[in-house]
Amino acid sequence: MSLVSLNEAEKVYIIHGVEENFRCDGRSRQDYRPLELEMDIVSNANGSARLRLANSDILVCVKVEIDTPLPEAPKDGKVEYFVDCSANATPAFEGRGGEHLAAELSRFLSLAHSPVFNLSKLCIVPGQSCWKLFVDVLILECGGNLFDAVSLAAKAALCNTSLPNIVGTYEDGQNIDLQISDDPFDTKPLDASDLSVLVSLCKIGNSYVADPTIEEEICGAGCIVVSVTPKGNVTAVLKKGAGSFMPDTLNEIIMSGSHIGILLNKALNETLTQDMSSNVCKQQYGFLK
Repeated sequence: MSLVSLNEAEKVYIIHGVEENFRCDGRSRQDYRPLELEMDIVSNANGSARLRLANSDILVCVKVEIDTPLPEAPKDGKVEYFVDCSANATPAFEGRGGEHLAAELSRFLSLAHSPVFNLSKLCIVPGQSCWKLFVDVLILECGGNLFDAVSLAAKAALCNTSLPNIVGTYEDGQNIDLQISDDPFDTKPLDASDLSVLVSLCKIGNSYVADPTIEEEICGAGCIVVSVTPKGNVTAVLKKGAGSFMPDTLNEIIMSGSHIGILLNKALNETLTQDMSSNVCKQQYGFLK
């Protein structure tokens, strides 16, 4: 994924630093780099967020449309994830270089969210109509640890999503026509606070680190990505890289990822709550008010 190259001396320096619990940027093994989050930055989307994790820059937009429920789930809505790796993020994404990573990210994000995403809240008329969410992720810059950054930005964008209110229904035989409010501010928020976030733990030497940089990913023998809910439940686990893990080490990594995931969810939910409370006090201007 990255075109960064390290010589043997640099790799030894990184590995020894991890063993001493002092990484190249001054962090300990369990620390994250600074996070910056912007909410509601795309005006024509139902929800959006932009997250920057050090040099990783992620933009997520959510669009909402009315669709027909699946026959096997007539009382559930739909969610579709799509990840696009911009060629400007890294030279490795030029051409079709980022397709495999984009497919892996979208597939695992859907797998991680499916056990905890209450799709019944997206149902409008059982068996006939429901809301379908299109979660579009754009990787603007790659600075390592994309799985964590994408999951945090996706959860923030979904928490920022508002669904238009249905003001009336008209029955025409077996068909039902829905009347959506013309007021762009007549919406209801989507509750996505229970969604999980991804925590990546990279094995370097005999230790493992959270939020690995690109250089640390090169030195790592393998990486475990754990999907963790706010309550600490693990919904999915993914292994990356060619390295192997002993059962005891794998259990230790998953337990550590669960603990880190609780802290990440708590920090993100607190930030989202503060953003929502600050927006309540803001006055809305314009002829569409």
